[in-house]
Amino acid sequence: MDINQETTWLLRDKYNGIKNPEFENDIKRLQSGEPLAYIIGWQPFCGVKIHLDSQPLIPRPETEYLTNLAITEMRGRRRRPRILDLCAGSGCIGVALLKALPTSMVDFVELDESHHATILKNIRENEIDEKRARIYGGDLFENITNTYDIIITNPPYIDPELSDRIDENVLKFEPELALFGGSKGMQIITKIAQNAPNFMKSDGILYIEHEPEQVSAIRELLPQSEVIKDQFGIDRFTKFIK
Repeated sequence: MDINQETTWLLRDKYNGIKNPEFENDIKRLQSGEPLAYIIGWQPFCGVKIHLDSQPLIPRPETEYLTNLAITEMRGRRRRPRILDLCAGSGCIGVALLKALPTSMVDFVELDESHHATILKNIRENEIDEKRARIYGGDLFENITNTYDIIITNPPYIDPELSDRIDENVLKFEPELALFGGSKGMQIITKIAQNAPNFMKSDGILYIEHEPEQVSAIRELLPQSEVIKDQFGIDRFTKFIK
């Protein structure tokens, strides 16, 4: 993105068009490569405002696309959906689902507990009843005992050996824990695919975001799964129905 456009958005969205010394400091942060979303402090996502106080992974358009797919799926069902946002980060997926589906209940799992306060803030700032949500730490399903209508996850899935694909500023500023998924990027995805069915209702749905190169490996783990393209025509998601 052009830094002049970023500067315009920063001035509009953080300073209401008024330049001051703090604005000048933020320009220096932009020039250093720090992501605009961190400097402004929030990002729009599926009709909600996602705060990034703890600097979790910045929500991407592909993840927004997946979340809208899940919203459409749940609106077609005649029951109160129970949803698990796994590897939640900022909680953007689960918060958007809570907002769009007023009868839903969402559990969030995020290993890095420094992000838990950010998830809670995003629930509160989007005027969602806190009683509809629970936030867990732990490794994936470690602390989970419920079963779900939907498990949806944007896990760490980048192969560390292909880190040269990643923008330098992403590597510099965004959390490594949220980016890299072990050997071939499949370590965490494999754990999710192997264990998720145990936490799904009989017709529950699992959505996983991933790299297009991981499709074959995921299909071996979930033979009856369906690959879904993102808005750019890339094989970006897998959908599995139990």
